[in-house]
Amino acid sequence: MAIISTKDLDIYFERSTPRANGPLLFIGGTGGDLRNKPNQLDSPLSEHFEIISYDQRGLGQTSKPSGSYSMQQYADDAASLLDELHIDTIPVMGVSFGGMVAQEFIKRHPSRVSKLVLACTSSGGDGGSSYPLHELEELNEEEKLDLSIKINDLRINDAWIKQNHDSWNIIKEEARKKRLYSTNPKYLHKQLMARKDHNTFQSLKNIDIPVFLMGGKYDGIVPVSNMEAIHKNITDSQLEFYEGGHLFLIQDKKAFQDLVDWLL
Repeated sequence: MAIISTKDLDIYFERSTPRANGPLLFIGGTGGDLRNKPNQLDSPLSEHFEIISYDQRGLGQTSKPSGSYSMQQYADDAASLLDELHIDTIPVMGVSFGGMVAQEFIKRHPSRVSKLVLACTSSGGDGGSSYPLHELEELNEEEKLDLSIKINDLRINDAWIKQNHDSWNIIKEEARKKRLYSTNPKYLHKQLMARKDHNTFQSLKNIDIPVFLMGGKYDGIVPVSNMEAIHKNITDSQLEFYEGGHLFLIQDKKAFQDLVDWLL
């Protein structure tokens, strides 16, 4: 774990144990903070790859610049980190918001990516946008909690809640438990505003490396149709859906198995 100073930021990053298969850059999602454990460095991927991951601008222990943030800045931050680590080309995995950053990254720095994994993410534009999470900021805390749970997994709807009231209360209680480190609302808002303007749909056609697309069958944040649109626009892509919602990577054990097999 260390901080690297680039021309724009002090970026906090961590690396897991080196592996024979080499490093993999993992770009995390909305509000990500590597101080919250377990995280991507503790995932099954770390048994096969040296995971390099970092706190994005405005998050965790990375710098929090003033002004608005853009998807282009998020992508260039990733490139700057690789520059400082003296890594020219690397397989990249982006999850949710991180998948949006990864799309912008390969658009702006195509030679830096050897393989690409996009999980539960959207291209924007004609490919469809992810759920407008910035709109949740307008709700009170209880409304925000209820809706957040429902859009994460569409199987949890009003009919299910009516029949599973005790389970619903348990789920809500678990969701109320704060992560040890939470994002300052000011900087979370900046991230959500950058996400709102994300659009890489047309540039996906220019991707000429292998791409693995992963989605949850019951994801209300990233509809199945959004992942299908990305698949149609990338020639060399494989698309798989798993039993789960936006958190399918931890809901369906097959997901990480398939991911490792594909990367190897």
